Amino acid sequence: MQQIIDKRADNQGFSVHQDKLDGYLFFVPESWLPVTTSGNDIFYRNPRNVNENLFVDVSSPSSSNFSTVEDLGSPEEAAKRTLNQYLEELMSTRIGVKRTGEILSADKRTGPDGKEYYDIQVRVRSFASRNQLAAYPGDREASQELEWERRYLTVLGAANKRLYQFRLQTADKTFETAADNLLNIAQSFRCKEVVV
Repeated sequence: MQQIIDKRADNQGFSVHQDKLDGYLFFVPESWLPVTTSGNDIFYRNPRNVNENLFVDVSSPSSSNFSTVEDLGSPEEAAKRTLNQYLEELMSTRIGVKRTGEILSADKRTGPDGKEYYDIQVRVRSFASRNQLAAYPGDREASQELEWERRYLTVLGAANKRLYQFRLQTADKTFETAADNLLNIAQSFRCKEVVV
């Protein structure tokens, strides 16, 4: 059961998305639209900036047994796995494309609900060759230029023996100008025990 609760006065411009069935909630900008065909538990996209979106992924209750986010290891270990997952998801079959990533931060925090969360920030860059059909790989690499640069804000939490992943994606330049808002959105994520 998913629902959007009316905005609260102390968070102007935001609504609260709450999923009572899976047990999580977060703030979402009122102008962002839900996308129903993504395959994720919930997915929102900024209609004014196609590079900005967020989604929540929840592990299957039958294949996971997380009592706390620390079951993943340290924040740094979780960040390495997260970055590797993103680079794998973004792998390209185009000739002359290279993706690189770096971990910008990996922190553990206690939320207002008393649960432990891992806040992870990574930057991923995509480089494309202007000469994709060059005969030698060295020629392709020599002509590579930056295609895009994205910032991923990820919050990991555990509840109901499941792992919750909140992921917010934006262009790196957008993050530089809207960091406070984007960090507030990410850190608003909470997962909670579901009472059946």
